[in-house]
Order: sequence, then structure tokens, then C-alpha cells
Amino acid sequence: MTAPSTTLPLFDFTGKRVVLTGAAGVFGAWIAESFAKAGATLLLSDRDAEALQALVARMPDGTLSHVTELTDDAALDGLVALVRDTWGAPDILINNAGVYPSGFLLDIEPAEWDRIMDINLRAPFVLTRAMARLMIAAGQPGSVVMISSGAKGKMRRSVVPYCTSKTAMDRLMKGFALELSDYNIRVNAVEPGFAPGSTASPLTEAHVKTVLSNIPLGRGSEPEDAAAAILFLCSDAASYITGTSIAVDGGNSIGSLVVHQDKKTAL
Repeated sequence: MTAPSTTLPLFDFTGKRVVLTGAAGVFGAWIAESFAKAGATLLLSDRDAEALQALVARMPDGTLSHVTELTDDAALDGLVALVRDTWGAPDILINNAGVYPSGFLLDIEPAEWDRIMDINLRAPFVLTRAMARLMIAAGQPGSVVMISSGAKGKMRRSVVPYCTSKTAMDRLMKGFALELSDYNIRVNAVEPGFAPGSTASPLTEAHVKTVLSNIPLGRGSEPEDAAAAILFLCSDAASYITGTSIAVDGGNSIGSLVVHQDKKTAL
């Protein structure tokens, strides 16, 4: 099954300044390209300098970049300083960066647990706090989107730290949505569908085949799927939406396609 044809931009982001972490990854590049099509000015962040520059080369003139190791406070401070010194404040922050390592709890070292939580949870906290402070100082409204996962509500063997980080991110998103509402800064989340190809968290062919076979709409995520939901949440059309999460996963998180009887289809 192929994705329906869509035309972006669905919304106009001309003049809007967008900070995007994990920009060089699969979803990050899709999100960057969609915002660029919609006229936004971008600051793209990733730890992979070479891949980041290759992405920037495909973006419009004026696109900024920052090589950011999200486990390093100095690097986080550098990203925030670049935003402050160049723009004063962003209009939009997309906390997209994340890692999805596999390993049983009995095998995972505390240092690996800390790394996962630092990237998937602590960095979104630090950056949302910092960017919100810039927005407030500038007296401007803003929008933050956390890139979450259906794993926030469903525990899976061998990826417990990841599931835990995304459950906590959901609470963090709602907490920020409550506390930043006074300043007209909206905070929401998008749960993208399955899109293999990450170099940070590579998956086996068997893993990919198994997941794809169980997606109700019959395909993996494609470039404009999650991006359209993100653009919507950051647009004026969503001005009354905060503290919510949108699953854009082909139905993957709603249940199982497995049929436990000999007759496998209704017709």
C-alpha cells in the first residue's frame, strides 16, 4: 500500500523561526524539508556534523546549523546561545532527537540507561526550558512539539528504557503545557509511525519485517505523514490545542492484527 498523495505546505510558516534537533535522522530530515517548503527559517541541530551539513546543503539559503551532543551541557548551552544571539528567540522548537537501543534490563549498564534518558528526556527538558525563556523574554507566543512514540503507553521487552523515556516525555509535555500556558506557549507531541533507517538506532531486517506486517494501514511512515501533523500543531489552526499527543502511525498503536484462530479473515 502506498501513501496518499499530499501537497505541502499545508500551512504558511514564512517568517517563523524553527529549531529542530536530530535533524540529520530519518524523521528529522523529513520535518526539516516540510518546514522549508512551508517557508520557515531553520536552525538544524544534530551530533553528526557530516550528515548535518549534507542536509543544510539541500535547504534554503539562511538555514543555520549547530553540531550538538545532547548529553553535553556545554553543547546545549551553545545551541541556545546561537538561537539567542541570532534570532533573540525561536517561534517553534521541535524536540525530535532520540535513541532506540535494544537490550534487556539485566544486561544494560547504568551508563547506557543514563545516555538514553539524557537524550530522550533530559535534553528536551533543558531545551524547552531554555527556548521558552527566550520566547517569554521577547514577549512572543510559541509552539513546542515533542516527538514521542506509541511506546509511551505500551511496554516492550528489550526496549524498556526507551519506553520509560517516552512515558516520562509525555508527562513532561503535559507539565510544560500547563506551566507555559500563561505565556501563550503551546506544547504538544506527535507519535510518528514506523520508519526504519536510523543510523543511531539500527534495526535488523527481521525486526523491520515483523513491525511492518502488523501495521493496520499496511505500510511504514512516509515523509509527509508525521510532518503534516507537526506543521498543523505549530500553526494558527491549532491555536486552541495544547498538552495533547497525536499518533500518526497507521494504527500501529491501537492494537494487534494477530488472529488467534484458524480463520484469518472475515471474508
